Amino acid sequence: MRKISGLSDERLRTPVEQVGWSPLGLVQHLGWVERRWMRWGFAAEDVLAYPSGGDEAEWNIPDDRPTAQVLDAYRQEVRKARDLAAGAELSDAAGLGGRFRTSDQAPSLGRILFHLLQEYARHVGHLDIARQLIDGETGE
Repeated sequence: MRKISGLSDERLRTPVEQVGWSPLGLVQHLGWVERRWMRWGFAAEDVLAYPSGGDEAEWNIPDDRPTAQVLDAYRQEVRKARDLAAGAELSDAAGLGGRFRTSDQAPSLGRILFHLLQEYARHVGHLDIARQLIDGETGE
């Protein structure tokens, strides 16, 4: 959240021309990444992998969806993911029936968390670039 602090609601929602998505769209995407890997994947919950509209809708924020709602939804997914991870061992395999249908497909929690780390590293780097394009702000 530090990467987007100080941006106006308009700047949060406006796609950065050079990258094609908005900072808020990236936050929404990361919430779906948490959901897809931890709830649908690891916990095998019966939740949609993507919002209605598929992968593209995952990045687009409808005009009538308040910014606070997007940020709250992200925080809720992170909390749920942390709760799932806290109650498991890194060697525990993902449940079957959600994202993974066979035990051969089901990765361990450790592998899922490593994937999430890679995903966040990649996207936080993207967000650094977008933020610099928006207002020149750089991060560490």
